[in-house]
Amino acid sequence: MALRNIVKQGDECLQKVCRPVTEFNSRLHTLLDDMTETLVDSGGVGLAAPQVGVLRRVCVVMNEEEEIIELVNPEIVATEGEQTGLEGCLSVPGRFGIVTRPYVVRVRAQDRDGNFFEVEDEDLTARCFCHELEHLDGHLFVERAEKMLSDEELEEYIRRMEEMEEDED
Repeated sequence: MALRNIVKQGDECLQKVCRPVTEFNSRLHTLLDDMTETLVDSGGVGLAAPQVGVLRRVCVVMNEEEEIIELVNPEIVATEGEQTGLEGCLSVPGRFGIVTRPYVVRVRAQDRDGNFFEVEDEDLTARCFCHELEHLDGHLFVERAEKMLSDEELEEYIRRMEEMEEDED
């Protein structure tokens, strides 16, 4: 396994539609392993292949139990509800925005060996599914953000969220 460089906004590979994976082989396994290592090292919760310069329909997502979900040729097959919240991206470092996404998302994908499966999750993981799949079609969250936050607005947003969590306890 190896760490891969994460490409940044402005790199043209982030604007391209990725090709489906047709060969489930050791090269794919290496890509998935490297992407997982890169994701864990970065502290993020999701990483799509174009973010490491590979134009294939592959992404890895860390769910809220910190399990890695490998998605090859993923597609969203069902959504439910709505959530609006803070979103960032490893390819857009230091920038955060407010984005509305479905609250529950079901994805159909293939695993590293080509077997089809479905996975459903909610909240942050559902947000991550949507975010990573948009990368596979050449889009960044900044295109969808209702508002990009300044550093001061980000600090205020985080402070308000922490206060709300304290009130719930």
